[in-house]
Formats: sequence, C-alpha cells, structure tokens
Amino acid sequence: MDPIHRGPEEFGNDSKDFAEEAGRRRPSRDPLTPDFGQQTPQQVRMVTLVAGDLTLTVNPVDGSEVEACPPGERPAAPVRRTPVERTARARAAAPAVPPGPPVPQLPLLRREEERERLTRLLARGRSVRLTGPAGSGRTALLDAVAADCADFAPDGVVRLSGHKRTATDLLYALFDAVHDAPLYRPDRALLLETLRSTGAVVVLDDLELGGAALDELLDATPECAFLLAATPEVAAPGADSALEEVFLTGLDRATSVDLLCRVAERQLTEEEANWAGDLWFESEGLPLRFVQAGALLRQRDQLRTDATAYDEYGYLENRPADAPPAPEAADAPDVPLPSLGEGAAPAALLASRLSDAARDTLRFAVALGGEVPHQAHLPALVGDTHADAALGELAGCGLLSPSGSRYRLAAGVLAQLAAAGYEDDAVDRARTAAQHYAWWTGHPSVTPERATAEADAIIAAMGRLVPGEGAGGTSAAVLLARSAAPAFAAGLHWGAWERALRIGQEAGRLAGEVAEEAYFHHELGVLALCTGHPDRARAELETAISMRGALADKSGAVSGRRALALVEDRAGGGPATGDDGAFAASPPLGVPAVVPVPMTSAFADTAVVPRQEPMTVPVTAPAAGGGKGAARGGPLALIGGARRNLVAAGAGVLLAGVLGTVVTLGLTSSSDPQGGAGTSTEQEAPDDDSIYDTDVETGEPADGPSTSGAPSGPASASPSATPSPTGSGSAPAAGDASPSATSSAPDTPSSPGSPSSPRATGSSPKPSSSSPTPTKTVTKPTPTETETETDSPSPEEPDPEEPPTKPDTPEQASGSTGAASEVP
Repeated sequence: MDPIHRGPEEFGNDSKDFAEEAGRRRPSRDPLTPDFGQQTPQQVRMVTLVAGDLTLTVNPVDGSEVEACPPGERPAAPVRRTPVERTARARAAAPAVPPGPPVPQLPLLRREEERERLTRLLARGRSVRLTGPAGSGRTALLDAVAADCADFAPDGVVRLSGHKRTATDLLYALFDAVHDAPLYRPDRALLLETLRSTGAVVVLDDLELGGAALDELLDATPECAFLLAATPEVAAPGADSALEEVFLTGLDRATSVDLLCRVAERQLTEEEANWAGDLWFESEGLPLRFVQAGALLRQRDQLRTDATAYDEYGYLENRPADAPPAPEAADAPDVPLPSLGEGAAPAALLASRLSDAARDTLRFAVALGGEVPHQAHLPALVGDTHADAALGELAGCGLLSPSGSRYRLAAGVLAQLAAAGYEDDAVDRARTAAQHYAWWTGHPSVTPERATAEADAIIAAMGRLVPGEGAGGTSAAVLLARSAAPAFAAGLHWGAWERALRIGQEAGRLAGEVAEEAYFHHELGVLALCTGHPDRARAELETAISMRGALADKSGAVSGRRALALVEDRAGGGPATGDDGAFAASPPLGVPAVVPVPMTSAFADTAVVPRQEPMTVPVTAPAAGGGKGAARGGPLALIGGARRNLVAAGAGVLLAGVLGTVVTLGLTSSSDPQGGAGTSTEQEAPDDDSIYDTDVETGEPADGPSTSGAPSGPASASPSATPSPTGSGSAPAAGDASPSATSSAPDTPSSPGSPSSPRATGSSPKPSSSSPTPTKTVTKPTPTETETETDSPSPEEPDPEEPPTKPDTPEQASGSTGAASEVP
C-alpha cells in the first residue's frame, strides 16, 4: 500500500481519529510570492431591486439593466416599522461616539423658553422653522425638543439631515425611516400616496431648501409636523406657507461665561473673565465660540503643567523612603492667554496644539470640503494605527459638529484652516482619499448601506479632482465614480448616485477615457428611465450606444439597446401586428419588434423608367401638307415599371431589329453611286422636358402614309454629315433604291448595342426617293415618356459642337439643300 498515492479501494477506510486530526491540522500559510497561474476572478457585486414597475439590475461591468417587472415579482405593500424597529434604526443612524477621552456633555443653557414654545407648537400639529446663525446651538436644541416629542405622533420622531439633500431625497428618506421596504423604491405616485397617511414629527437639521422646494416637501406630507433648522442665508418659505418662525439668538454674557467655565472644568480667573467678556462682545454670544474658547483654556492648562509633578509613585510627598530622589521641578512655562482675534477664530491655534494624527485628519477634512472621513478610514488615510482617536480630540475641541450619521467641520473652521495653510496639499490628499475609497467601495465585503453612509466624503473627493488639477486626478475620480456609483444605486441613495455619475462623466471626458464616459452616459439614461424622464433617458442612452459602437463594445451596446427599447416601449410604441391582425410575439430580452408602417410614395402615379434600360417608341412621320398645329399621331408606349422578363424579351427583339437594319444599310450603301455617306439632319434634344411639348410640329396626321418626295412642313433638324451614334439611323444616301425598313415594336426596349444613349428611339419606314430624307429626332428625357422620330439607325452620336461638313459633290450639296429646306 502506497502511503502517498492511495488507491480508490482505500478511500473511506480511515481511522476514526482522522477527522479530528484533520480538524486540528494547522491551515497552510499564504504563499510569500503571488501565484502567477490562473487566479479566481473577483466576484462582481450585482444587486437586483425594484423601482416602481421596473426591475433594475445594478451591473458594475457593462452597465445596469432595466426591464419591466413581472406582476408576480412585484413586492408587497410597504409595512410600517414598529416602535422597537424605529428606535433601533435611530440609534444606528446617530453619529458614532468617537474613541479617546470622553467629550464633556454640556447642558442646554438658557433655552427653556424656546424649547417650550417649539414643543407646544409641535404638539398642536404645527410645523416650525427654527432660524439661527451657524454656531448658535440649533442642533442641541433640536435634540432636546425631539426627546420631548417622542409620543406625539403615531409614527414617532424621525431625525433627518438636510445637508446637500433635495426635496425628493428627503421624501424618500422619510419613507425609508417609517416603512420597511428593502430593495424597493416606489414610484412618485405611490410615494406621495404613502406619505399622505404618514404621521410623524420630522426633525430636519441643516436645511438647505426654501421657496417652492420647501412647499413641495410640506404639501406631500400633510399629516406630519416638521421642525426645521436653517441659517438665515437659506431662502424663506413661500408666502402661503403655514410655517411658524422661531428665531434663535446668542446667549447673554453671564450664560456665556458659565458655559466657558463648564468647558474649562474650572473657575475663571479675573484675567480670564475679562477676556471672556471681550470675547462675548466680539462673537455676539454664540455658544460654539465659547466651547472652542474653553478648549483653548484646557490646552493652556496642560501646557502650564509641570511634567515632573507626578512620577510612578504618585505625588512627590508620598514617595517611599527607599525611593530614588525625585528630579528637581522645572519652572512652569508661562503661556499667555490667546488674543481676542485668536479667541474669535481659534481653529488654527487649537489645531497647532493637537497630535500629528489630528492635524492630518484636519488636512483631509479641508481637502474634502469640510467632510470628515469616518473614524474607521482614518488609520488607512493618515498612516497611523491609532489615528481613529484623533476624532475624539477634534470633537472635544469644538472643531467638529454632527451631521446625520457622521461628523463634519464646525461652522467657520474650514475657512480658518484654509487661511492657516491647511489647504496647500489638498489635491494630493483628495487623490489619496479617492484611491482609498475606490478600493473600499469596490470590495465585496462592503455593503451598500455602509457606502451610502460615506457618500458625502466620497463625492467631495471626486469633486476636488474633477477640474483636473494635478497628475492623475481625473483618472482617480473616474475610478472612484465607477466603484461608488453602483453602491449608491444599490443603497437606494439615488441623489448621490446621480451626483457621482455626473462627476464621473465629466472626469471621463477630461481624461479622454471614452469607454468610461459611455458607461456613465448609460447609467444616467437608466437613472432617468427609472425616475420617469424618458426624453433625458433617450438622449443619454443614444449617446452611450454611439460611443460604445465606436469602441466595438458589443455587450455594452446590447445593454444600451435593451434599455432604449424599453424607453421607446414606455413612450407609447405598441406591439406589432401581423397580416391577419394577430399581435406578433415580442422578441426576447426587450428587443422591440419591427412595426411595419405603410408609407405612400409621392411618385406613386409616375412611371419610372431606369436610365440603363431605355425604351424605343416608334412615331409615324408627318404627312406632306400638314399644317402648323396638326396633331401628332401614333400611340405613345408608356412603360410603368422595370420587370426583368419584359426587359429581356424586348432586348432580344430589338437586337434582331438592329442586326437587320445593319444588314440592310450595308446592302443599300453598296448601291450608292457616289459612295458617300448620307447626310444626317439629326439634332440632339436638350434636357428640358418642356421644349418639345409644344414646339414640335408635324406635317400630317399619324395614320396617313408617307409620300415620296420632300415633305412639306417645318421640322426641327440640323444638317450633319457625320453618322449618329444613337439608336436612330441616318438617312440613306441619294439614289438609294430602298428605304430603311426597320421599325421597332412599341413595347420593345432599345438595343444594348447603344449604351451611350439613355434615350428611347423609334424608327418608321419611309419610301425611297432620289433626294435624301431628313431625319427627325424628338427626344424627351423624362422618366415617363420618350419619343423619337427617325428613319434609320446610325452607328454613333453626333457631336453637338461639331459644325456641318461641307459637301464634296453637287449631288450631296443638292441633297443637303433639300434636307435643309424642310427646316423653317
């Protein structure tokens, strides 16, 4: 028995302790060198959700696909959350407690009157707008009022953030907070219908809406009472709005000093109290300024503390007798109070006294436009494993303020840090953040909900890189948008999805990445289709299809055509019907059926004769003595179509006629006493159809036979001694005993032996005479009718520019004179 290569009969005969040994076996370590063989491809995160009556499949590779949702797969009606579920969701949506030293919890000072008034108005179902400057303590007052109104409404209290949110974003956020509908985004009609019966106290901080947008939000939720917090810069509501206005001002001097003492955790000295009074006058009593001033005093106390005041044994006087002597105490450094300007704008001074990780965090926040990354991302961005504790330092100094489930720089801090030089390397740090977020959002372990919570920082990183400043900025923005946009779509944060697509499309255009730009156009078209904007969806999808077609991206083009077909179908195009009136089966995967549209041609009553197949129509020669204005005789053949069998038969008949004419001309030409060619009086007709409609005059009725001798009546002809290349032959020479006896049938086409002439010709027999007979050619180059009067075919076309040839003999001269005499 081979202990290494076991036979098939030996499987299953292991000892009973083999399974236990396998379980205790140590797993193999990862190889130090990468495996250059075939590796398992990374799984693509695809999410299928329902948007209205459409099924959206978020595909990060070729683009999202959308199709009509079958009736059996539509989700059930949204279910309201229970109070326990609402509480758990509100706790998860609150900002995380930053690590590090605990932040002091400050009471709400001198806001009892405003708190009672807001609570009373909300209890009566009235909506209130709380207006106050940045840093006036609006968020703290909202927290207190929300706790007082917990039992006022059947759907409880809903906390929302209006920072960079539209009215539509807020409506869907309210729907998600009250109802449990995973992977479902109702259309606007169902959304409004559901929100009309929603009764909740909505506490909305950092409102950025006003005017008609705010009226739309209030009208869509008639059973909700809103507590809105905004700054004076936000537009006021409409004139017909029923909002109550409450203005929030700063604190008085005594309350401000009390707040400063609470933050500093000690009583103020006389110098510090005077400094606090000046600061109150400068800052108009804003609570945020005194929180930051208290942080300055704490830092000052730490700088003034003797480092040798404590040792490993505690206080110096409690040292054991056998302990080594304590080091001599150093003189405490003298740290002066901050100036009044530093107290009014303390961000730069506070940051200078923080740790290196905290300062790097502030630089990233400045680069991202005030958005602070989540504490879980700080170690990777800063490069310090303990960088997450920097968030606690910043929050304790009053440099951060909560915004939804995250933190951002407090009011005025961004401008102060930018003036202090924290924005010098903003582009490089934004590119670093974009590369980190691109890897993080594309990782399969990151859920769409986590990516959606970090949406503001991700979009801020893209927005900083889009103008193209610095090397590789636009490419990093394209990569980040490509990774984050599907996560935003799957997380139902479509406001962030649209912003990411817009920025990514612009970045792709600047970077020259056509494939990525086509992807963003496709996604914008799908988004417009799902939100009910068919015209915008059609324009975006057509752009994406054309760009992908130029790149030979078949899979992407097919995905775009499917979405475009759905746009056309929803725009009003119905299914195609067959000849029997039955509806044709729709092609698979949303490809539209071809709908036959009957069209009436503008030339349906016009007989079109191809120029490659001219027809020959014989016309009888005019009889002698015909006066001016006599009617033309002979029926005119009109061919109204190009049928191959008719053309073939006519070509054969005409070929036989031409061959006979050539033989006859050869026989008659040999009997010419002068041996010269006959005089041709053929003139090529111009291209104008109207010339010969009224000006061509005939000599006698068509049914009358042609007599010998010179015919009377004018004829439009010009003397020519050269043979004509048209299908009509030249008149025989003087003294010919027999005329040209060749005539073509009215319905036979011209001979293929005359390809140079696109006109139809006809010949009629005429008796021979001693004088040459003039040749009359009437040609109408219209596609419906062609008439030609001729005596015999000539082998070549006369040159219109060639002058007549002078006759060599008197007989030829007399023949020419006789022929010319017929021309008036």
